[in-house]
Amino acid sequence: MIDTGDDRNIVGHFVSGAVFSALFSGAMNYNKYKKNEMSKSEMLKDTGTLSLQGGVGTASAIATANYVGRGNYVAALTAASLGAMGIYGIQRASEAFYGDNGRPKVAEKEVTEEEKESKEVLKASSKKVGTRKKTAVEK
Repeated sequence: MIDTGDDRNIVGHFVSGAVFSALFSGAMNYNKYKKNEMSKSEMLKDTGTLSLQGGVGTASAIATANYVGRGNYVAALTAASLGAMGIYGIQRASEAFYGDNGRPKVAEKEVTEEEKESKEVLKASSKKVGTRKKTAVEK
């Protein structure tokens, strides 16, 4: 058994890891932003994502160390695995929510055949009716 000392607070270390990651990634991303290598929205998205990942990673590492200190290696592997899955999940969620430009994706509405037909009918009817001249107020 490895003596890792007293158990440490997992939630407290999540906060510490998230704050450290926010400071570190924020500084790195701000430097990229100032050099026009990254947009403001990309900077904020990346810093937020890395902050959450840092918190999860730190909390997972502390939980793993706590279990190793108790000699519970199955729980230690479980904590490490959950941490890795959490970090991966945050990355995937960030990619799913944000587009390539760092801005939130807008859900694209799927156009039904009925809607396509009605748009075509409107286009055809507007061509038949013709256009009227704009009045001086409308110009």
